[in-house]
Amino acid sequence: MIEKGKISPFEMALIMYATVVATAILYIPFITAQYAKRDLWLSPIWASLSGFLIVFIMIKLYKLYPKKTLIEYSELIVGRAFGKIIGFIYLFFLLHDTAIAFREYGEFVESAFLHKTPMVIVTGSIALTCAFAVHGGLEVIGRCSLIFLPIVVVLYIMIYLLLIPDLNIKNIFPIMEYGWLPSVKGSLAPHAWLSQFSLMTFLLPFLTNEKKGMKWGMLSVVASVVTMVFINLGNLFLFGGIITSIQFPVFEAARYISIGTFFEHVESIVIAVWVLGGFVQLSAFFYMLVLGTSQWLKLPSYKPIILPFCFLIILFSIWSTPSLQEMIKSMGTTTPFYFFTVQLLIPFLLLCIALFRKKIGVSQR
Repeated sequence: MIEKGKISPFEMALIMYATVVATAILYIPFITAQYAKRDLWLSPIWASLSGFLIVFIMIKLYKLYPKKTLIEYSELIVGRAFGKIIGFIYLFFLLHDTAIAFREYGEFVESAFLHKTPMVIVTGSIALTCAFAVHGGLEVIGRCSLIFLPIVVVLYIMIYLLLIPDLNIKNIFPIMEYGWLPSVKGSLAPHAWLSQFSLMTFLLPFLTNEKKGMKWGMLSVVASVVTMVFINLGNLFLFGGIITSIQFPVFEAARYISIGTFFEHVESIVIAVWVLGGFVQLSAFFYMLVLGTSQWLKLPSYKPIILPFCFLIILFSIWSTPSLQEMIKSMGTTTPFYFFTVQLLIPFLLLCIALFRKKIGVSQR
């Protein structure tokens, strides 16, 4: 086995939580609000169906093919040739998805803090930092998630607790003024983010207790959805109808904090702490990409390809989209269907074929 390290099911849940929530809390409120308006807090609830379904599919596939990832068992299900094609499609998507995640990180840091710093410097610095974590192995990323994510979660809870005097609960009304359809349309972006739970396939073989994979996978989906609902409600209570025009409402909410004359302008602290969660997310994407590629190429180790992929990710992050506006627009239109095709449709078809072959094998015996 290429990876010798082990993580607990709880660490797996934290890593998956980070891969979904780290950038979701920044971009989803604005994207969802374009369609759902005041009902944006309902959209993640509808999107949770994708998360639960994908976790169920990935666990079922893993039970049929223990100790293997999607890259490995796709060859066993549909044959070596078609399995290699499916693996290549999934890995190319993962490279693109990783590059988008790095671009999301770079766009936020540059627009909110480092206005005059070239994008390649922002993404390059975090990519090299993640490369060190990936070289350390899965256990390093798991320990980082244990240390950093509680700090990040507490910070975002504190933001809205400190803003309680400025929150107006009446902004939530009227609920479903235009029916349920707007909130369903707004759930496209959360659906896309939660579909990333298919990446569990790269973590399941390395759990210390595989029997708890389903439990902690589902709990991670619940935690991700609750976080998105909480953030959307907090932004709605604070900004009301103008939330549709604020690209980074969480960051803007931090600017509102003012206690007395000594505790204000905490947005720099927010960025610094958010970077910790972003680091776990980007390191996890990076690790899954090099691990899957080494399995696809039958390499004895993934460490020799870390540095080449580091530069490839930086290049793809620059090429992936021409601007922040285009990236945000695609997140609410084409990106969800792109994510569904690779992260939901492919595993679902693999599961159907695997179950059919198992049934045929049993009947023949």
